[in-house]
Amino acid sequence: MTERFDAVVVGSGPNGLSAAAHLARAGRSVLVVEAADQIGGGSRTAPLTLPGFRHDVCSAIHPLGAASPAFAALPLAEHGLEWVHPGHPLAHPRDGAPAVLAQRSLIATIEGLGPDGPAYRAVIGSIADDWDLTVDSWLGPVVRVPRHPLALARFGVKAVRSGAGLARRFPGDAGRALFIGCAAHSIASLRAPFTSAVGLVLLAAAHRVGWPAARGGSGAIAEALAAVIRSQGGEIRTGVVIRSLADLPPARAVLFDTSAAAMSRIADAALPRRYRRALRRLEPAPGSFKVDWALGGPIPWADERVAAAGTVHVGGSCREIAAAEEQVVRGEHPDRPFVLVAQQSAFDETRAPPGAHTGWGYCHVPTGSTVDMTERIEAQIERFAPGFRDLILARRVHAPADLERINANYTGGDISGGAVSARQIIARPVARPDPYRAGRTHLYLCSASAPPGAGVHGMAGYHAARSALRHSLR
Repeated sequence: MTERFDAVVVGSGPNGLSAAAHLARAGRSVLVVEAADQIGGGSRTAPLTLPGFRHDVCSAIHPLGAASPAFAALPLAEHGLEWVHPGHPLAHPRDGAPAVLAQRSLIATIEGLGPDGPAYRAVIGSIADDWDLTVDSWLGPVVRVPRHPLALARFGVKAVRSGAGLARRFPGDAGRALFIGCAAHSIASLRAPFTSAVGLVLLAAAHRVGWPAARGGSGAIAEALAAVIRSQGGEIRTGVVIRSLADLPPARAVLFDTSAAAMSRIADAALPRRYRRALRRLEPAPGSFKVDWALGGPIPWADERVAAAGTVHVGGSCREIAAAEEQVVRGEHPDRPFVLVAQQSAFDETRAPPGAHTGWGYCHVPTGSTVDMTERIEAQIERFAPGFRDLILARRVHAPADLERINANYTGGDISGGAVSARQIIARPVARPDPYRAGRTHLYLCSASAPPGAGVHGMAGYHAARSALRHSLR
């Protein structure tokens, strides 16, 4: 490569594409290079099972995408992105009891929780009320001066608690199960500090922005971002493997939408020693085991209201979910895993042939696990949806190694870019107001290994791009 660019972005996940889009719209010349043949990273759609079925390869439901200031600042709708909302953001089926629903309406959710309603109002209500004041804070670095300190303090006093600890605010299992299922998106021990933060944000998002999917599949997000980049004269090249900085054309800034380990390996001696050491010290999260299904009909949930939800948390009681996630952290494989299910075809008709449906589900497993969890995942769904197995026309399984082959950032099946731990929430990878820039260099980290972490929201790319514009691209 002999051309010169203002910025080169290594990796084309939502964060890398977001960074490139914002830089291109700021008038900078941008090149995105991607090792895979398809852009998108964790935001891709493919015919994984049978003809006519469109499956989300990795991410599926996007509350943080709908909430993202980075996406809101881009003309993504003009380039084909449409958010589609289910009847309910979330359902949590239970044994021998009605399912618990997180509805778009905060009031309806509170009323549906019965005796747990007042606690839900106390725990989630203030976070939802303060949404517009705090969304920028928790979608960015922790180490910085907040714009609205009192609102952030109201969030922080709950967010620092463990998911299991904050769940005890609910007197009954309905509220506890609903909250712990959302906290379990942290992919960590639910006894660990800060795991409640994930549950708070996701439930508040249900009421403020919903839990939508992208019409046609998550790949539509990547395609819209790519269209913005190209409309501003930016370039995207796939099938380009970068092993060292010498493989890149000259650029005033290089942004890495890669794992921390990959940035450390590629940039190597060009990185300040302390930053390189921080990258290598980043602790991985547990892995994931995913199954996609082509189904002959909708999932036959015992509680029919669950069919209207875009996302279903399958795991039973609060105690059962917490125990299963604890086993994963200990390196074990639970017999009854906590399974996250998405049923996109229930509210997006583009996903499957008429009368048929798609199913998407995964559970957490130890990093690098080689255990086949298919039977356990399907047994959990069958537990709350008798007859589910009879509808399976085809399935596609992705173990941790398969996920890593699909996306090199998913080391050992870690879809989070690093563990959600107290240290790594504050220092991801370093405890600075600008953790994206590697010291005083022209190198920037813009992946899920930088704040705010996992999710299809583009915010790490947005913050890294702003840092580059302040320093290397002034």
